[in-house]
Amino acid sequence: MPYVNIRITREGATPEQKAALIKGATDLLVEVLGKNPATTFVVIDEVELDNWGVAGETVRELRKKGQ
Repeated sequence: MPYVNIRITREGATPEQKAALIKGATDLLVEVLGKNPATTFVVIDEVELDNWGVAGETVRELRKKGQ
């Protein structure tokens, strides 16, 4: 029973994009490992920009700098 957790910053991913991520992750596990899609779970967590840091700075600050 695979469990995939995808974490992305909350920047407006559309329902269609999220559905594509879920389908893509499921399809990959089916193709590579032969897993049953009926028992494959995919969860998407959206994280606020101020709650995700890279290189000592929040993503919000990095976005302001154009990085």
